[in-house]
Amino acid sequence: MSQFRALTGVLRAGRVGGSRWLRGCEGVPAKRCVDPKRGCSSGAAAPVLSAVTSSSSYVEEMYFAWLEDHKNVHESWDTFFRNIQASSPSGEADERRPSALLQGRVLSHSPDMAQKVVEDHLAVHTLIRAYQIRGHHVAQLDPLGILDADLDSFVPSDLITTIDKLGFYGLEESDLDRSFQLPPTTFIGGGETTLPLREIIRRLEVSYCGHIGVEFMFINNVDQCQWIRQKFETPGIMQFTNAEKRTLLARLIRSTRFEDFLARKWSSEKRFGLEGCEVLIPALKTIIDKSSAAGIDSVIMGMPHRGRLNVLANVIRKELDQIFCQFDPKLEAADEGSGDVKYHLGMYHERINRETDKNITLSLMANPSHLEAVDPVVQGKAKAEQFYRGDTQGKKVMSILMHGDAAFAGQGVVYETFHLSELPSYTTHGTIHVVVNNQALNVKVSILKFDCCSQIGFTTDPRVARSSPYPTDVARVVNAPIFHVNADDPEAVMYVCRVAAEWKTTFNKDVVIDLVCYRRFGHNEMDEPMFTQPLMYKQIRRQEHVLKKYSDRLIAEGVVTLQEFEEEVAKYDKICEEAYTSSKDEKILNNRHWLDSPWPDFFTAEGEPKSMSCLPTGLDEETLQHIGQTASSVPLEDFKIHPDGIHVRLSGQDVERGTFSGYGAFSFCLAFTTDIYFSLSAVPFSRFLAAEHIGMLQSTGPACVSVMYVTVRTYGFSRCVWTFLSLPHSTFCSHRHHVLHDQEVDKRICVPMNHLWANQAPYTVCNSSLSEYGVLGFELGFAMASPNALILWEAQFGDFHNTAQCIIDQFISSGQAKWVRNNGIVLLLPHGMEGMGPEHSSARPERFLQMSKDDPDHFPEFSGDFEVHQLNDCNWIVVNCSTPANYCHVLRRQILLPFRKPLIIFTPKSLLRHPDARSSFDDLAKGTKFKRLIPDMGAASQSPVQVKRVIFCTGKVYYELAKDRKQQNLERDIAIVRLEQISPFPFDLVRTEVEKYANAELVWCQEEHKNMGYYDYVRPRFLTVVDNKKPIWYVGRDPAAAPATGNKSTHLNELKRFMDTAFNLGAFQGRDM
Repeated sequence: MSQFRALTGVLRAGRVGGSRWLRGCEGVPAKRCVDPKRGCSSGAAAPVLSAVTSSSSYVEEMYFAWLEDHKNVHESWDTFFRNIQASSPSGEADERRPSALLQGRVLSHSPDMAQKVVEDHLAVHTLIRAYQIRGHHVAQLDPLGILDADLDSFVPSDLITTIDKLGFYGLEESDLDRSFQLPPTTFIGGGETTLPLREIIRRLEVSYCGHIGVEFMFINNVDQCQWIRQKFETPGIMQFTNAEKRTLLARLIRSTRFEDFLARKWSSEKRFGLEGCEVLIPALKTIIDKSSAAGIDSVIMGMPHRGRLNVLANVIRKELDQIFCQFDPKLEAADEGSGDVKYHLGMYHERINRETDKNITLSLMANPSHLEAVDPVVQGKAKAEQFYRGDTQGKKVMSILMHGDAAFAGQGVVYETFHLSELPSYTTHGTIHVVVNNQALNVKVSILKFDCCSQIGFTTDPRVARSSPYPTDVARVVNAPIFHVNADDPEAVMYVCRVAAEWKTTFNKDVVIDLVCYRRFGHNEMDEPMFTQPLMYKQIRRQEHVLKKYSDRLIAEGVVTLQEFEEEVAKYDKICEEAYTSSKDEKILNNRHWLDSPWPDFFTAEGEPKSMSCLPTGLDEETLQHIGQTASSVPLEDFKIHPDGIHVRLSGQDVERGTFSGYGAFSFCLAFTTDIYFSLSAVPFSRFLAAEHIGMLQSTGPACVSVMYVTVRTYGFSRCVWTFLSLPHSTFCSHRHHVLHDQEVDKRICVPMNHLWANQAPYTVCNSSLSEYGVLGFELGFAMASPNALILWEAQFGDFHNTAQCIIDQFISSGQAKWVRNNGIVLLLPHGMEGMGPEHSSARPERFLQMSKDDPDHFPEFSGDFEVHQLNDCNWIVVNCSTPANYCHVLRRQILLPFRKPLIIFTPKSLLRHPDARSSFDDLAKGTKFKRLIPDMGAASQSPVQVKRVIFCTGKVYYELAKDRKQQNLERDIAIVRLEQISPFPFDLVRTEVEKYANAELVWCQEEHKNMGYYDYVRPRFLTVVDNKKPIWYVGRDPAAAPATGNKSTHLNELKRFMDTAFNLGAFQGRDM
C-alpha cells in the first residue's frame, strides 16, 4: 500500500503545483523525456499522467501520438483517450486536429478525469492485492460445506463477494466492463496487460477463492511471492492430461479400496483408517514423483497413526500379507522386545519409481501415539543421510512430515522443529508438511460438573481447541507458504502437491499443504463422534465418497469408461484377497521386517551383533602426551585469549607429569581425538557445534547445542562419527573451551583440536538454538542413520531434560523393544547436590533407573564376556563416572561396542575442578578399559577381614566420603567402593566385593533424598547378590518432595548429618533388616 500512497501524493502534488513535473527531466522539456514505446516519462511511469494533465501542450502531444498508434502511449493514456472519444459527438471523434477536442472537452475535464483514471487503477491494484492476501478466507475449502475456512463468520470487506463492495474501492457497477492496466505483481492476465474489471475479479476468484486457498503474502521475499503468484494466477495453468487423470484415479482406487477391504475383514479392529482423506495417498505419491524427477532418491517420512497402514501399503509398498497378518491375534513375535501396535510401525524400502523409472528409497519412521514427537527425529535422520552423502543442498535426500490438525496447532515440538529448519547446522533444506485437517480435533473435551472433570469424547470443534484461525498458522514463523486445499477435489490436491515439490526444489524451504477433509468414522473406528459433533457427522453420513465423485466426472469427460473403472477396482480387490489368503500362512510375527532404519553392514543377516566382545579402550602414552600438549596450547601466533581463561587450559607440567584433572574437556578430547589420530588416511571430517563458541568467552546466547562429525578409521575398519554435544550457558565450561576467541580481532577463532596432526579431520564449531525436546529428537534421528555415529546431548542442568521427556520415554528407553531399533545416543546430564537449589541439582537418576529393564531379583548368568553380554541385554546404560579416565573410557567404549545402546552419563560439575578428581596416564594406557566398579585401593583393601563397613556409592559423593574417612582415621575400618556403571547393575563385580569383605556390614550412601537417586534401584539388587542374607543400609538425605534445598545452610547441615551417619559404626546396631 505504501507505493499507492506515494502515487496518490504525486497526483495531489501535480494538481496543486505541478511545475516540477511539467519541466520534465532536470530542466529538459517534457517532450524530450517521452519514451516513444511507453508514452510516458522514462523516469516515471503512470503517475506522471495526472501531474501533467494541466499542460495542454503535453496533452496534445500525447493525443497526436495516440492517433498515430494507440501503442505509442502508456495504457493509462490509451484508456483516457478512448473514454473521451467514446463520450464525444461523432464529428469530434473523427477530427484529427485536437484543437476543439482538447480546448473544449479535454481541457475542461482532463484534470478530474485523469485523477479518476489513476485512482481507479490504484483501486484495482489494491483489489488484486486484497485477493492475494485474503482470498483464502472465502475459498471453498470445506468438502462438507458447513464451516468457513477460518472457522468464523468473518468475510474480508475488501473482497468483492457482492456488487455493493465495489464501493470500498470507489468503484461502481458500471466500472465492471472498463479495462484496467494490470500491475506487474499479478499473472492473471496471461499474455494480456489489460482486462475488464469483471474479468479481473473472475480470474482472482478462480485463483484464490476456489478449492485452493493460498497463504503467502506474509513472505518477505519478492521473488518467492512472484513465483507463487505465477503458479496459481496464470490462466489455465492447472491442467492435467488424460494419462495423469487416469493415474490419479488408479491411485485413488487403491487408497479407497484398501480401507474398504480392512473395514470388511476386521470391522471391530482399530486401524485409524483414512476414510474422508483418501486423497492423501495420491498426494504423497505425486510429491514423491515430482521430487524424484528433480533428483531426489531418498525420502524420510514421519506421520501420526491415521492412514499409516494405507501409506505403508500404497506409498512405501509394504507387502500386503505382512500388513494383514498384523491383525491376527494368534501370531507370536519371533524377535525380542515388546513390538508395537500396527499403526505405529515404520518401514524402509527401496524400489523403482514408476513415473520416473528411477531408484528411490522410502523410509517411514516408527512413531508412538505422541503425534508430533517424530518430527525432529525425521529431520535428524534426513540431515544425517544428507551429510553422509555430501548432499549440502538437499538435492538427493528430503523429508516429508504428515500431521493432524490438532497436533500441528497444539504441540510445541512443531514450533521447535520449524525453528530448526533454517539453522545452518540443522537445516534439511526444506521439508514438505502435509496436514490432514480433519476439522475434528483429536482432543478430549473436559467439562466441569459437580466439582469433577469428565472426559466426554475424542473429538471437539476446532473453535474451542485452538486460538488461531488455521491449524497451520505456526508455519508462518519461518515464512513457509501454506496451501489450503479441498480434499474432495483430487486434481486441486495434486496440483498443490506439484507446486509444493517444485517450491522445495527451487527455494530449499519448508512448505505446508493443508488437506481440508473429514473423518468418516471419528477418532477411530470404535468411536462415536455424534456425541460431540452431531451436525458435522449428519453431513458426513450423507457425503458422497470422493472416489465416486471423481470417477463419475472422468467417465462423463470420456477419460475412462465405466468398464475400465470397474476393472481397475476389481483388479485391486483381487490383489487384496490374494494377500489376505497368503497372510493366513504366516505363523510368526517378525518385528525386524518393520525396521525403519536398518544397518545391514553392522549386524549379521539375522540382525545380531557380529561378535560379543569389545576391544580395550586404552592408548599409548606418546599419543596421550601429544593430544594433551596440543589441546592445552594456542597453536596460532599473536592470538590473544582472555586472561581469565588461561587457567582452564591444561597445564603443560601436568601433561608432562602424565596426569590430568576434571573429566570435561581433556577427557572428551582424548575420547574423540584419538579416533581422529587413527584416521589420517580416511580424509575425515568433524564438526562441533555450540551456541557459545567455546572460548574465552564471548557468550552469544543463553544456551546452545553442539555437534561434531568425524570420519574415523579405528582398529582396521572405517567409521563415520558425528557427535552432537549440547553445551548450554555455563555448562561444562571445559567443553566450551574447545574453541578460543581472539580478544583483539573480531571473529578470529582458534580450534586447538584442528592442529593435532597433518591431514587430520577438520573440526568446526557452530551455533544452534535453545531447545531440549526438538534438538534431542533431532540428534536421536541422526543416530538412526548409521551405527557409526557418536552423538552426545548435554542439558544445561540435568533436570532440564524433563522438557525432552517424551523423546526419552518413547524413543530412547523403549525404542529397541518396540521397533527393534538400536541407537547409541549419549545424554550428558549434569547432576550433583552442590547447593544450587531444586532445579539445578538433580538429573533425576531414579527415572532412568526405573525404566532400566534388568531384573532385580535374578542374578544374570552369561557365558563369555559377562560385561558385553549384559550390555547387549539391557535397554540403556546408566553411569556416573568419578574419574577423568573412566569418563574417557566410557565414551570410547560406546563407539567400539558391537551393538548400540543409549548411554546416560550423570556429570557432576564440581568434579571439573575438584583437586582429587585426577587420573594418571596409566589409567588410559594400552590394555585398560572402562571400570564398571572401582574398588577401594587403600588400607582397607589390604586387610579386608578387619573391615567393619563397606560403603557403596556413586558419583561425586565418593570424594566427600573419602575426605571424612581420612579425617576420622577410619581408612582401615571402612572401605568405600564406587559403582561407576549403575545400570545394568554390575552383579559380578559387586559379588566379588561383598565376598571380599565378608565380615563387614553393607551400606549404600547417596547424596540424593531417599525417595530419589539410586537407592530404590540398587537395594533389591544388592539383596539378590547376598541372597537376602544381609541388609543393605541406607545413608543419605531423608525423603523429600523437592530434589534439593535452596538454602545453603540447610544443604550443608544435611550433608553433615548423613556423613556423620556414614562413619558412625554403631548407627545400625539393633536394627532389623
